[in-house]
Amino acid sequence: MIASPKTAMAAVVAATSVGAFAPQSFVSRRPGRTSTSELYSSTVDPAVITKKEYQDICGVDFDDRTLAERLAKTAYLYPKHVEVIDDFAPMVDKMVDEILLETGDKAWQPQDYLPDLSEEDWLEQTKDLREAAAGVPDDLFVVLVGDMVTEEALPTYQTLLNTFEGCDDPTGTTDSAWARWSRGWTSEENRHGDLLNKYLYLSGKTDMRAIEVTIQHLITSGFNPGARKDPYRGFLYTSFQERATKVSHGNVGKLAKTHGAADLQRICAKIAGDEGRHEKAYQAFSTEILKRDPDGLLMEFGDMMRGQIVMPAELMTDGKDPHLYENFSAVAQRLGVYTAIDYAEIIQHLVDHWKIGELTGLSSEAEKEQEYICRLPTRYRKLAERSMNKKKDEEVVQNEFSWIFNRKA
Repeated sequence: MIASPKTAMAAVVAATSVGAFAPQSFVSRRPGRTSTSELYSSTVDPAVITKKEYQDICGVDFDDRTLAERLAKTAYLYPKHVEVIDDFAPMVDKMVDEILLETGDKAWQPQDYLPDLSEEDWLEQTKDLREAAAGVPDDLFVVLVGDMVTEEALPTYQTLLNTFEGCDDPTGTTDSAWARWSRGWTSEENRHGDLLNKYLYLSGKTDMRAIEVTIQHLITSGFNPGARKDPYRGFLYTSFQERATKVSHGNVGKLAKTHGAADLQRICAKIAGDEGRHEKAYQAFSTEILKRDPDGLLMEFGDMMRGQIVMPAELMTDGKDPHLYENFSAVAQRLGVYTAIDYAEIIQHLVDHWKIGELTGLSSEAEKEQEYICRLPTRYRKLAERSMNKKKDEEVVQNEFSWIFNRKA
């Protein structure tokens, strides 16, 4: 006999009181784990309420698959954008397997580039690192620290990825292509901060506590690049930012080599290589969006560029210098590590890579954005050259940095 709605609801309430929705009810269907059917049978008496009635009342049976399906039916702010990125999810799966993840023995780890303290000659290895680091000037160390602090704010960036509609990881172990990408990208990026942090510690040239305070402040402050939960804007941002990070790490490494720190050059080159692989992936995602919705991507691209690209460490502070990011950026600009010219060249690269100027069949609004975007690199280059020429005539102002024991750079 089918239970009445009133009886059914009472059964669910009773089941809840004895743990129907205990943590184990969220166990996903994997070999050796309890299935949803078993959980249902253990928490609800089938003689009182059927499984279908139970699911109809609750709306979901709490396994990973049905939870994902339920979330997919939730109202999105950008339903068309979610539909588009879902359409090329199989390509993302391929990206995870072929471009992103290097696991096990194939994956490099920070220890591969640092002295091994378990070896008998650990002291000699450490002395060699410190001797090479001693020849690197303070201003380059300031930029290296700034880059490391940026990398160490990784929890903020994974949080950002999980705000992109349709690309999130709702359960933490979701097996969708996008969730796998997010976790895999994070696992690779995690190595960067670890490696640079340990190198700086072993070098003996930096105030690690001041650096750690800066990292904590930056993660606490958060980061808003203006993605607005939109996957289009998110991938436009990451396409730009991964390339910018690659440029910065690569240039620090080149300068370190000129000062005799070949080990630091290898470290920076390895990190820059990761950023380059990730850059290609995010740019490929945006290419797929352009194939399906060129109008939509151009509208977002133009809007983002009008506000300029927000750097991920703009809110950094050591609790002492309220202009820490500006001062760090000034040193980076003066050394040629990352400049306004680089900003213009990255925009040019994206315009060329995505063949923005060759797109056809656009709406009138998208055509206006196309024209605006294609003019941007030249415009920014002229502004950058004018600004840099002006600064050549200005006296260099040095600032104290707590990161290097309040020495000036």
